[in-house]
Amino acid sequence: MSDSPVAVEHQGPELLHHFADVEQQRDAASLGMWLFLATEVMFFGGMFCAYLVYRYVHFNEFAAGSRSLDIWLGTINTAVLICSSLTVALGVRAAQMGKTKLLVILLILTLLFGLAFLGIKGVEWYDKYKEHHIPGASFNADDIAKEYPQIKIDQQYEQTYFSLYFAMTGLHALHMIIGIGLFGVITYFAWKGRYGANYYTPVENAGLYWHFVDIVWIYLFPLLYLIDRKPLR
Repeated sequence: MSDSPVAVEHQGPELLHHFADVEQQRDAASLGMWLFLATEVMFFGGMFCAYLVYRYVHFNEFAAGSRSLDIWLGTINTAVLICSSLTVALGVRAAQMGKTKLLVILLILTLLFGLAFLGIKGVEWYDKYKEHHIPGASFNADDIAKEYPQIKIDQQYEQTYFSLYFAMTGLHALHMIIGIGLFGVITYFAWKGRYGANYYTPVENAGLYWHFVDIVWIYLFPLLYLIDRKPLR
C-alpha cells in the first residue's frame, strides 16, 4: 500500500487516476481514436458510394463537371497535405524524443500547411461561384455544355455533380478546420512544455486524425479531378 503513491507520482501528473500507468492510458486513448476514425470512415464511405453510383449513371455530366475543375490547384493542395502529413509524423517523433523546440516548429508548419490548403480551396470555391456552378437557383452550366457540344449534358445532373463536389470537399474542409483548431491547442501546450518523451499521447492521436483527413483527400482528388479526364464522345 505504501508503494502506490510513489508509483503514481513516478508516472507523472498527466496520469489519470483510473489508469494503472501511462502506457495503459496511451493504449486506451489510441483505441478510442481508432474507433472514432472507424465511424468517420463509414461517414465518408456513404458519400463516396453516392458519388460512384451517380457517376456511373450520369457519366457525361460528371465527366464534364470534373473537367471544369482547376486540376493545378487540386494538385498543389494534394502536395500541401502530403507535406503536412510529413511534418505531423516528424512532430510525433520529436515529441517521443523530448525535443520540445523542434516539436513546436513542426506543429507550426503543420498549421501553416493546413491554412494554405483552406486558402487554395477557398480560391477554387470562389471561382465556381463566379462561374455560377454553386448548386441552387442561380446554377448555370451553359458554359460547360458549350465546351462539349458533341455530347448532351443535362443541367439537373450536372448540378448533382457539383452538389456532391461541394458536399464532399466542404465536409473535408470542415475536418481540416477542426484539425487546425486541435493542433493550435496542442501547439500552445507544446510551447508550454507539456509534452515530452514520457507523455505525448495528444500529439500522437491528433496526428492520427490529421493523417485520416489527408487520406480522405487522397481519395477525393482522383475521384473529383482525375477519374474523368479521358476524352468525351
